[in-house]
Amino acid sequence: MYEIKMSGPNKNALDFAMMQFIVDELARAGGEPVLLTGDGDAFSAGLNLKQVVEQDEAGMDKFLRLLNEMTVALYTYPAPTVAWVNGHAIAGGAVLALCCDYRIGTPNPRARLGLNEVAIGLRFPPMVLRVMRAQLAQPHVDTVILAAELHPPLQAQQLGILHEVAEDGLGRAHARLALLGSYAPQAYAGTKADLRSEVVRIDPAAEALYQKEVLPMWTAPEIKAKILAILKR
Repeated sequence: MYEIKMSGPNKNALDFAMMQFIVDELARAGGEPVLLTGDGDAFSAGLNLKQVVEQDEAGMDKFLRLLNEMTVALYTYPAPTVAWVNGHAIAGGAVLALCCDYRIGTPNPRARLGLNEVAIGLRFPPMVLRVMRAQLAQPHVDTVILAAELHPPLQAQQLGILHEVAEDGLGRAHARLALLGSYAPQAYAGTKADLRSEVVRIDPAAEALYQKEVLPMWTAPEIKAKILAILKR
């Protein structure tokens, strides 16, 4: 088992350094089963909005492409991946959790999980959205993505963001990873690729949509103003 623990400022927020760290750690894991978790009382509180608001369009393009790279790397990692969601998993943090094969959450009712990008005024990069749609059960896709609310763990389980909520979450994560890791590696990796390769297929139309509509939205003055207002709360 290879453990990747996110540890950084602002509740393990996803900035350039944290996203690159996760990409690099997945490469270092070398095909071993991976446990993904966060340091302290949070899994990850999402994208580092301070860094987001600082970017011009070129910088934002690099940021979102790294987010895409991280998402695809985790979603398509050939061995089992289990998320021990030890606290808040918000926006980009929830994306990370949902990229994992199995997700176990803390029972702490103060923890919040969800995809609130639409509530902030942002559109998902197309590849990230495709992965989220694939990982959420069809009855809950609109509720999780369009309602854009943050949920306590038990409700997040009902919506399919989590598979289970457990008092001994870390112990359950180790047990689940041991079970999945006991399967024949080639069968697991091959079947996972069969399930997910079409989802991450490069789509020229999606790339055009990203360039024309999604990327400009992330650097629009009104969005930056809204993010700044959030940061001042």
